[in-house]
Amino acid sequence: MIQARTILQPIFKHTAIATVAFGLITAGDARGQTAEVTGTLVAVNKRASTATIVDVGSGATLATLPTGNGPHEVVITKDGSRAIVTDYGGQAGGNSLTVIDVPGLRVEKTIALGRYSRPHGIAFLPGDSLVAVTSEDTRSVVVVRLADGEIVRAVPTEAGGSHMLALVASGERIYTGNIGDNNVSELSLATGKHTGTFKAPSQPEAIGVTPDGSEVWVGSNDQGTVSVIDVATGNLEEVLDGFGWPYRILPTPDSHLVLIPDLRRNELRIIHLSSKQVLATISLPGAGPQGITLSEDGKTAFLSLSQQGRVAIIDLEGMEVVGYLEVGDRPDGVAYTSRIVKR
Repeated sequence: MIQARTILQPIFKHTAIATVAFGLITAGDARGQTAEVTGTLVAVNKRASTATIVDVGSGATLATLPTGNGPHEVVITKDGSRAIVTDYGGQAGGNSLTVIDVPGLRVEKTIALGRYSRPHGIAFLPGDSLVAVTSEDTRSVVVVRLADGEIVRAVPTEAGGSHMLALVASGERIYTGNIGDNNVSELSLATGKHTGTFKAPSQPEAIGVTPDGSEVWVGSNDQGTVSVIDVATGNLEEVLDGFGWPYRILPTPDSHLVLIPDLRRNELRIIHLSSKQVLATISLPGAGPQGITLSEDGKTAFLSLSQQGRVAIIDLEGMEVVGYLEVGDRPDGVAYTSRIVKR
């Protein structure tokens, strides 16, 4: 069983707006334990250059498949039929996407991106036939058609180090965190143009946009803060501090929570979106939390633990770790589908 302890520990910066619960919860070391959640998880393993497909219900590894060099992120179609991996590469840099047939437990194909190297952040556009991908080396976001691998549009971010992206639910706008230029770019996919630049804290990597598209949350690797950009006004407010490395930012679709893994402090902070209050901090000693994704009902999160070669299953209603899934060497990006795959 997982042993948890709760300590009242206010770690937010600003005065409380609403009455909320907060605390520090330490997860135990129940290796291989899984929760009563079913479906299929795909985790990319950076060091091994592989993707592991896991049956969530049993914890069984269904397949471990080769990817391009240095895979970082992965997304999955709504029907769970395909997963797309960004092959970011090592020192030389990668320039491909690996397409995985999930129910077939095989690599379907590799899409070459040509000069659009260092692909990293990725999101499906509505309809799941196109993906938007950052190309760090070319300072752009490319839109790729999966059926034939054609790049149908390249949108300049007009900034250096465009690493992660956040897509508005409608698919109309994309925001990129630009580590090199300390700002955030707004892109219109309808026009294929850069439509705005917002000031951001230094070395912005983690980025998320609220479901209604009104706020962009961005993390600072340098300052260890998370700030919020009001899209309508362009105002930037520092909301949370005390992070070591706010690695990813994931707002939940119901607009209630924001999930922020902290790679250096080995924590997951769960934030109340509207009040900007810390509801809970889950401590993961020695785990190296990185990539995070949600179940389709938004009640469960899956968080890769890069230092432990596994993924934590987190119950967002109880705000606790309820199990683990073994994956590969240095897992980062994760994707989930409720579809159950059989070997």
